[in-house]
Amino acid sequence: MLKKKYVKSKDEYEVTFELPSEAKEAVLVCEANGWEPVAMKKSKGTFAAKLRVPANGRYQYRFLLNNNEWVNDNAADAYVPNEHGSTNSVVETYSVN
Repeated sequence: MLKKKYVKSKDEYEVTFELPSEAKEAVLVCEANGWEPVAMKKSKGTFAAKLRVPANGRYQYRFLLNNNEWVNDNAADAYVPNEHGSTNSVVETYSVN
């Protein structure tokens, strides 16, 4: 699940990425931050992480579970093929101006 909050003063979005999972650990990797892993916190069976991303863009991302299983977000805005023969999730951000 994606939750997007527009931050007008910075022309960016604060996006909350959520993933229900029984995994022990999860990280978010996203092109908006150079594919740097972001640790996700687990609460009541759902992992969550927040990331600020520029407005007016499309950014690919994926989740890495237990350091060995790549999964997509069932609630992504779109999906695009990747160079590994699978797909990446996409979050879209468009300013309200």
